[in-house]
Amino acid sequence: MASPWKAARVRSATATIFAEMSALAVATGSVNLGQGFPDTDGPAFLLDEARMAIASGINQYPPGRGIAPLRQAIADHAERRYGLRYDADTEVLVTTGATEALAAAMLAFIDPGDEVIALEPFYDSYAASIELAGGTRVGVGLFGPDFRLDLAEIAAAFTPRTKALLINSPHNPTGVVLSRAELAEIARLAVAHDVVVICDEVYEHLVFDEAEHIPLATFPGMRERTLRISSAGKTFSVTGWKIGWAMGTPDLINEVTAIKQFLTYASGAPFQPAVARALLSGDAWVERQRLELQQKRDRLAAGFRSIGLVPFVPQGTYFMTTDISDLGYADGIDFCRDLPSRCGVVAIPHQVFYDRVAAGKPYVRWAFCKQDHVLDDAIERLAKLRP
Repeated sequence: MASPWKAARVRSATATIFAEMSALAVATGSVNLGQGFPDTDGPAFLLDEARMAIASGINQYPPGRGIAPLRQAIADHAERRYGLRYDADTEVLVTTGATEALAAAMLAFIDPGDEVIALEPFYDSYAASIELAGGTRVGVGLFGPDFRLDLAEIAAAFTPRTKALLINSPHNPTGVVLSRAELAEIARLAVAHDVVVICDEVYEHLVFDEAEHIPLATFPGMRERTLRISSAGKTFSVTGWKIGWAMGTPDLINEVTAIKQFLTYASGAPFQPAVARALLSGDAWVERQRLELQQKRDRLAAGFRSIGLVPFVPQGTYFMTTDISDLGYADGIDFCRDLPSRCGVVAIPHQVFYDRVAAGKPYVRWAFCKQDHVLDDAIERLAKLRP
């Protein structure tokens, strides 16, 4: 029950399905393929760098915008990978994970009544952040069974109240990576309607097969209106460190900083030098990790097929989707709540990421960023689902 004082604007700010499913995993001893975090650590050199920083006394507040070496490493990484140049002093902000960067951006740019177009299904923090800012989210569907973007729908979504466009690619939970043609049309619409664009690119390096991550900021007219957000958590398997960042023009970064300073001000002091080193010298580790994740994706997909579940094979992220309607379920939440006691496995229902809930009901998200024996154990347990 809510207290009598709860603010009406925070409908989405409740206990999440992730907390419920993780608690079920612990209570039932289930294999947890629900919450998206790896079960192995990042590169040894990264962890050693953080230990050295702690031992050498880097344990107090860092500068509010982040330490200079990390901001420079973020800028160098953007130029090396994508040819995008950012001034480390004025166009880069270090945040407490990408989630804080997203929340601060919404609070910085969105007034009550403004509309924010976002890809639906939405990562859960998007809904809460838009609501907290007083905005209205407008979903544009990446719906099953193919989960591709309808360009006509996104064009029709713009109104005189549209203030911002929130783009997540590679996309959580579907694993879709937007194509160059799709991104070009999104960029054209953003320029035509003169909106600010917030890009969640936390899975930028977790792309598979022939898929390519292309930042929207590289398209004509986009550099000056785009806030790029990413983090170390997914790239370097240190999700608990919560070191993220935002990149954009000095005006955009100043406006996000003005909000961020009253959320956390600063955090992660001993982790910041470690992330700076990883961004500068960790490309080989990232590539090995990408290939290992692609193999894990294929391993889990083969396992699903062996038990009669048809997977949607993702182009990026570390999430895979299956349709559970052939198992006699019409509701993913019911399926996921039954699964721990029935099979000893935990997953996440897609529908919690949708405003148009019916579109997500047949689908379930599984995380494959786990050790091979964990994935194999999960498939063995899920075999109980076969008729």
